Amino acid sequence: MRLTVFWQRMAEHFGPGYAEMFARDHVMSELGGRTVHEALAAGWDAKGVWQVVCSVMDVPRERR
Repeated sequence: MRLTVFWQRMAEHFGPGYAEMFARDHVMSELGGRTVHEALAAGWDAKGVWQVVCSVMDVPRERR
């Protein structure tokens, strides 16, 4: 998954403003105690991060 697709999906699910805040501030143990931004910077692939976000935040299957 390209980062542009990842950020598009984040914005579609959370809304553009909240998506950025969530990605910056929400620490998830499933990402090794990192935020979305930290996980991506640490080398996690966008698809893996999106899967974690979907699982943790109960994103509906049709949006995954």
